[in-house]
Amino acid sequence: MSPLPLPAIHASHSGCWLRDGAGTTRGAAKGEAIMAAADTPLIMLNAPLVASRLGYPDLSGLDLLELFAFIHPAQFIVPTPKGIAHALGLAEPASDDGVPALLQLAAGTLLARCEEPAWKERDGAWSALQSLARLRWPWAPLLAPRIAKPERAERGLFGKLPEWEEAPERPQPAQVSLGPEEVAARLAALTGSGAEVRAGQQAYAAEAARTFAPRQKENRPHVLLAQAGTGIGKTLGYLSPASVWTEKSGGTVWVSTYTKALQRQLRRESARAWPSQRADGSQPVVVRKGRENYLCLLNLEDALQGGFNGRAAIMAQLVARWAAYSQDGDMIGGDLPGWLGTLFRQRGIAALTDRRGECVYAGCPHYRKCFIERSARASAQADLVIANHALVMVNAARGRDHAQRPTRLVFDEGHHVFEAADSTFAAALTGTELIELRRWVIGPERGSKGRRRGLAARLADLASYDEAGGKAIAAARHAAEALPGDGWLQRLNDGMPSGPLEDLLQAVRTVTYARDESGGQEAGYGLETEAAQLDGPFNELAGAAQSALADIRSPLIRLGVRLEAILAEPPDWLDGSGRARIEGARASLAWRVDLIGAWEALLERLGGPADPEFVDWLAVERGDAREFDVGIHRRYLDPMKPFARTVLEPSHGVMVTSATLRDGDDWQAAIARSGASHVDVQPHLSLSESPFNYADQAEVIIVTDVPKGDISALAGAYSRLIEASGGGALGLFTAIRRLRAVHGRIADRLARAGLPLYAQHVDPIDTGTLVDIFRDDPRSSLLGTDALRDGVDVPGHSLRLVIMEQVPWPKPSILHRARRAANGGSAHDDRIIRARLAQAFGRLIRSRQDHGAFVVLSAAFPSRLLSAFPPGTPITRLTLDEALHRVAARASGVSVPTETASE
Repeated sequence: MSPLPLPAIHASHSGCWLRDGAGTTRGAAKGEAIMAAADTPLIMLNAPLVASRLGYPDLSGLDLLELFAFIHPAQFIVPTPKGIAHALGLAEPASDDGVPALLQLAAGTLLARCEEPAWKERDGAWSALQSLARLRWPWAPLLAPRIAKPERAERGLFGKLPEWEEAPERPQPAQVSLGPEEVAARLAALTGSGAEVRAGQQAYAAEAARTFAPRQKENRPHVLLAQAGTGIGKTLGYLSPASVWTEKSGGTVWVSTYTKALQRQLRRESARAWPSQRADGSQPVVVRKGRENYLCLLNLEDALQGGFNGRAAIMAQLVARWAAYSQDGDMIGGDLPGWLGTLFRQRGIAALTDRRGECVYAGCPHYRKCFIERSARASAQADLVIANHALVMVNAARGRDHAQRPTRLVFDEGHHVFEAADSTFAAALTGTELIELRRWVIGPERGSKGRRRGLAARLADLASYDEAGGKAIAAARHAAEALPGDGWLQRLNDGMPSGPLEDLLQAVRTVTYARDESGGQEAGYGLETEAAQLDGPFNELAGAAQSALADIRSPLIRLGVRLEAILAEPPDWLDGSGRARIEGARASLAWRVDLIGAWEALLERLGGPADPEFVDWLAVERGDAREFDVGIHRRYLDPMKPFARTVLEPSHGVMVTSATLRDGDDWQAAIARSGASHVDVQPHLSLSESPFNYADQAEVIIVTDVPKGDISALAGAYSRLIEASGGGALGLFTAIRRLRAVHGRIADRLARAGLPLYAQHVDPIDTGTLVDIFRDDPRSSLLGTDALRDGVDVPGHSLRLVIMEQVPWPKPSILHRARRAANGGSAHDDRIIRARLAQAFGRLIRSRQDHGAFVVLSAAFPSRLLSAFPPGTPITRLTLDEALHRVAARASGVSVPTETASE
């Protein structure tokens, strides 16, 4: 293939390189590179990242990732020079100065593919290109001569997508018991004849089978808590009995995860037990996520028809290309490349999903082709549904179809069930939530763009048919005028609130700032204060706000009653799609009614005694030195109570599994955090130790001479450790501020040594793609925060060093203080810290071939926390210089003697 003879640019932390169309490459200063990019469009890879490297946010040009997304939609590549070289079958550049030549060759290769007869994604390309040309997409003139106009007019996206079909309701599963022999045989079949026989995995699979035994008493499910160390093979361990049970019973098993990475892994592993399709074309395995993860076709149509402008409109066209080839329309963690949305700097991807709960269901012209509805219907007929903790809990709490709720559940990454429940069953009376309620009821105001439709527009036919229903809609709309509107936050800052809810938010803001004791030292972070000792005027404002919310809730309840009456005695004009739309509206109404009721209960308590079941506080949310929300928050002291009521009790069998359920040898915390104690069942406990030889494969090093609070010393330690290991380091921080400070000090130095450094909250790349980049390059390193502590699976040489800046102490929030007091004080803190350390350590050793070091830069690391690490793991306290020697030796494969840390 011939290189595209246009200038190209590559910028990294080690420098900038320009290559002209004649093939001459030269180094360039940042100012020169910026001027060159401003004069003419340059070929580049990941324009936002190049812009970040140059310090020039307005940079644009011929981004190869955009071209790749057009030519190969629904195909992921690692967005690095190495990644695009491998994807296109080109030679990987030996150094940074060879990257511009690669970019020119990659551009030529991609453009040439459009002229190949075997190009799989040709359908729809010509039509999409016409739209992109009108939007002045930089690649359009280069693509136009290479994509011929088809002989027949191409069908648009909405004409190509298949329609889902209704299916009869599945019968209840048969009551069956699983024999140990059939479970063992299925496990052997799934692992394969040549696989190593693992006694721990066999025992784990036998224990998992307990989950599927028939239930003996109502509201008393079988509950299994199974701790399985890394390397046991949990996935196939529980899929073996699950697949036998679905085959024998005809039922559905739900496996719930916390991270999207595990969902992808489960989808791959499930192919061993189930075919991709049944004989009738239906799917035995379905991935389910919340509505906000899927492309909304109505939102996309609006974007394509002028709802988006400029670069966002280009993104919408590329998303439409992807939608025609997507497996399931999943935009967040599915087959839409995670980097696509970040190329456009705006949060346009989120605008193409249904984040506001405004779906009109059967009233939508694309209802029969809706990705969300297709997924929901497919899951009702599936043998295995791969979901996430939040969806399982939300579906249980306010699902539309009670008959389709899961009854056999496996919670993988079970150590996250508590925090998922904590978030699901929370209440937050904030400005952001209130304005969303206003938009849901009233709809667009003052010429705002978009397809947003208020309650009256969504149920216009009901209002015209049913007088009482029409009056209820009108009353709700009138009452919603009391809710905060656009510009509410600025009015609060100006001291000019409008309406009872804004008056309350103004009071919340005033009290929170008045009680702030940080002395202004934490200006970039949120503030909070207890919802206690509030004066009379504040409580009067809370009462007025409560009354305003009641005025909204009351007509919504009446409207729900009218919808039920219409469904009970349907009029002649109500067809199947109309019924579906009203049922959807009922579910949405019930959710809002419950939400408003929770807010009213919260406000009612402010003037009276505290409810011991809840923790309430006032907060001003801030980030990057600006306020973005104000409100009152409520959490359950123990969120496993509502979890037990809504998820456990209706279930027949629930398995909670993880590598880090227990605290040392103690199961009590795991039992409490499973919710089992609230349903009067004695959970079965199962322990499977990791098969790894941690004494040989890993080492924990506690560095004793890096001064706490010294950013320069901290940065120097990170830099020297990464250099000693030759990259392959995962750096974990407890504060974004320190992460950014360390990255800013060491990234250039490491890059000049050939050790690329990436970072969350610094690089304009989504977290999933950052992990993919890290996994793909053994010399790269990655800095991050909590999301990387247990959401990363990087086996092999790419991850050989984990560095923690300090002990991961819990944030001293009002909520944490209350739970600490209720759960043993400092012992509660220690359990949390040990769990976090265990999860972080679990990133290091993922297979028998892995070796590495786990370094904590904290001289004051308490000995009582050392039990977080697997038994037999060597633990030493060393100076930084001594630690560098050991890290370098371990990275090079040299065996080094170790001594156990002193108690």
